Amino acid sequence: MTVYAIGQISIHDRARYDRYAAAFSTTLTPYGGSLLAADEAPVAIEGALNCEKVILLRFPDEAAFRAWERSPAYCEIAVDRHAATSGSVMLVRGVGSASA
Repeated sequence: MTVYAIGQISIHDRARYDRYAAAFSTTLTPYGGSLLAADEAPVAIEGALNCEKVILLRFPDEAAFRAWERSPAYCEIAVDRHAATSGSVMLVRGVGSASA
């Protein structure tokens, strides 16, 4: 079942985050991941935003997501993301086969 990773972050070290972002996309491909959205100007429709940027990723299943997040290529660049941002990342499951 398709899963989506949703990041809600604030960036406090732009140079380090930009270095991470430049290398990010190539780490997704081997795991079937894709970047669906990355918005530094999200609009709150209800409630208050507690972040500056929202990122939406899609993976074929949770196993693919877990393999990506633990991969040497991603772990190497994630050091910069962790140092440059604060926020949260959540994993949500798609609904039915229509999400695939």
